[in-house]
Amino acid sequence: MDLRSIKTFQTIIKHGSFQKAAEELSYAQSTITMQMKKLESELGVVLIERGKPFQLTEAGRLLALQGDLLLQEFERLQERMDALVKGEAGHIRVGAMEPAASYRLPYALAPFYEKFPRVNVSVQIESSRKLIEMVEADELDLAICTAANVPTTVGFLPLFPEEVAILMPDAHPLANEKDISLPQLENEPMLITTAACPFRRNIEKQMRDRGLRPTYRMEISNMLALKHYVQAGYGIAAVPIRCVMPPPKGTVLKAIRLFEEDLLVGLAENKTKPFGRVATSLKSILQKNLRYEKEPIQK
Repeated sequence: MDLRSIKTFQTIIKHGSFQKAAEELSYAQSTITMQMKKLESELGVVLIERGKPFQLTEAGRLLALQGDLLLQEFERLQERMDALVKGEAGHIRVGAMEPAASYRLPYALAPFYEKFPRVNVSVQIESSRKLIEMVEADELDLAICTAANVPTTVGFLPLFPEEVAILMPDAHPLANEKDISLPQLENEPMLITTAACPFRRNIEKQMRDRGLRPTYRMEISNMLALKHYVQAGYGIAAVPIRCVMPPPKGTVLKAIRLFEEDLLVGLAENKTKPFGRVATSLKSILQKNLRYEKEPIQK
């Protein structure tokens, strides 16, 4: 169904005349007649009673009610398409792991929204491993995650190290220590995240490399919830400093002595998929605004 024919039909109704509609649209009257015949043929109905006075059929009255809505929707769609072509609109899919999803991304996105107010952004919060899978499957345009197990089809741009420290109740025997060594953690009941969590895997690796075995008391799937269980006295936890600053009431945060490797976080993208102007701008803005700022530990 040609939308020009719908517009012609609505103009005929407006004037109650084929001739006046032709004059407004700068068409020959024969063109108006031909468009109406074609529209009626496509719909399989008669829209206008031929003869005088001008009168719509029941089908014509129904189309008259819906015609303006159809044209308005088409105009809105055309505006969106024009904005998309100009790089002013679109839909971007971003993924992020915690704590970056809660503590970094909301602020990093602000300049992007100022520049592209008509772009829709969807944010998916998942584990780093899941985010890499989604980028590879073209379910995300960009993901803020770690570089572990990145396939060859996924590019990774390093941005910042996510620093880790030990959170413990302020009544804990180690609370008065200036900092904590990994051997001191071996027999301490620790609260941990799931096995897929890169923070857990990192501290496990560093302890194994020193011949140490961590002692686990409770597994908690949400990284941001760990601090509340520490606050409740269930144990200690290795946590990203960013998500416990300042430490919750009744807890203290201690640096890990000789902790050799903080997790490197960056932007993952699918190298096999072309980037448009909007996605390229978002990548540039995130790269600039997710810059590294060392977190001082508050005692």
